[in-house]
Amino acid sequence: MSYDDDQETFEHTLLVVREVAVYKIPPRPTSGGYKCGEWLQSDKIWSGRLRVVSCHARCEIRLEDPNSGDLFAACFVNPGQRDAAVEPVLDSSRYFVLRIEDGCGKHAFIGLGFSERNEAFDFNVALSDHEKYVKRDGDKEASSGAGGAEVGDEGQIDIHPAVNHRLKEGETIRINVKNKPASGAGMLSTAVAKPKALGLAPPPAGAVKIRSPLPPPPNDPVAARLGGGHGSALNVAQENSRRSSDALSDLSQLEKSLPSSGGSGSPQTSAAGWAAF
Repeated sequence: MSYDDDQETFEHTLLVVREVAVYKIPPRPTSGGYKCGEWLQSDKIWSGRLRVVSCHARCEIRLEDPNSGDLFAACFVNPGQRDAAVEPVLDSSRYFVLRIEDGCGKHAFIGLGFSERNEAFDFNVALSDHEKYVKRDGDKEASSGAGGAEVGDEGQIDIHPAVNHRLKEGETIRINVKNKPASGAGMLSTAVAKPKALGLAPPPAGAVKIRSPLPPPPNDPVAARLGGGHGSALNVAQENSRRSSDALSDLSQLEKSLPSSGGSGSPQTSAAGWAAF
């Protein structure tokens, strides 16, 4: 079986699996998909190497002999036709159904099996990476084509001329400015403002009874002097005279008790005795 590679000038290998198995599968059931559980071990027709190759927009799954490199079969995955070329089975993640072509318009379906699950996972990833590459390349060509047509039609880059914002002769500008209080004065008034005096509320009526002071004793001279008036002055004079009389009486008693030198009660004797004392 051969495939056409004359138009392709660049190939990029996405995946290489050393050994895979190819099975002859029964016809597709009328409903549902393929099941690898229906394949028999005796239906195995080939084993060898698998290569996934990216040829620009098309991806090729090549089944090759591991020793000689001869091609056994090829599956062509055209852009947007992956589901028609590669179909996973319903009952396993390691088996697929490939649509192979002979290059002359004839095709057939074969079963493909991987020995490890990670190999099957890498196979799916390689196909997805090719689809992303084709989509990104197509978007890039579309954007570049649109840009080239626009440049060809215009022929030059549109640059806006500079706008002259200078005033013409006779034109004026009017600016409305609102008067605002000076910020310094407001701050000063706030800083100098005196705190308000706190007034104490009077006690409630009848809540607290104030006791009157005790009256002074009746014979207290200080209270009599603070009382004031003629009666208080007279009392003070009487008190002073009483004190002087008490002092004289004390002296007379002391004089009587003194011894006399002459033994007589003459005034001279008593005076001498007082002087001697």
